[in-house]
Amino acid sequence: MKSPLALTVPVVLSLASITSSVAAQSEQAESPLVGLARTPPMGWNSWNKFGCDVSEVLIRETADAMVASGMKDAGYEYVVIDDCWQVDRDAEGNIIADPERFPSGMQALADYVHGKGLKFGLYSDAGMKTCQGRPGSRGYEFQDARTYAAWGVDYLKYDWCYHGEQNAEASYALMRQALEQAGRPIVLSICEWGRNRPWLWARGIGHLWRTTGDIQDCWDCRRDWGGMGVVHILDLQDGLEAFAAGTIPTCWRWVTAA
Repeated sequence: MKSPLALTVPVVLSLASITSSVAAQSEQAESPLVGLARTPPMGWNSWNKFGCDVSEVLIRETADAMVASGMKDAGYEYVVIDDCWQVDRDAEGNIIADPERFPSGMQALADYVHGKGLKFGLYSDAGMKTCQGRPGSRGYEFQDARTYAAWGVDYLKYDWCYHGEQNAEASYALMRQALEQAGRPIVLSICEWGRNRPWLWARGIGHLWRTTGDIQDCWDCRRDWGGMGVVHILDLQDGLEAFAAGTIPTCWRWVTAA
């Protein structure tokens, strides 16, 4: 089967979110989240190429390809499953991974990724539902954080669909607290598209944050649903350099290989 890495080459560019140093003086030193993502996280995310067509086979093959291709040695260490891995909650409220696409379960998949010397990431949403209508984490923040920690998750991309009248800063701070209580070092990626100016409040809550809508595989374009090209995103970074916490602005950028 053709390697998924031959179809998508992950490249980190200085564009759409800002990595912060989260070791603020006000934080407790014992927090497992302090000290993470001191430099921009580098890795692979499933969304821009595969959308909802994710499975444990795809993720295992991707992890294999990242090692075999030399991407791991170059510093690309995260393998992140975006939306659509989750299908429901059980009677106790525990999040359920799609049993057909992930028959071995997320803990076994995380173990496989870790066995390759890589780190494992998942996606959720601060609202009632994810952007694709799957169960969100609103009202289940602490339960989900404990589940992710038990599975061995290292990175959480936390989106902003179906948020209703929620306050963004409070919503992301709540997940930050939940991850801290779960006790595992999990990078928190704030993905609220820059709507609430996260550069003013996200330091000390998340480790990196989006500053714009979705990026598209083009230099100068816009899409009806909010995606935009590299040039537009670069223009929107003007003035945000002061919030970069001594590092460079970063985002996940997915380029389709020819």
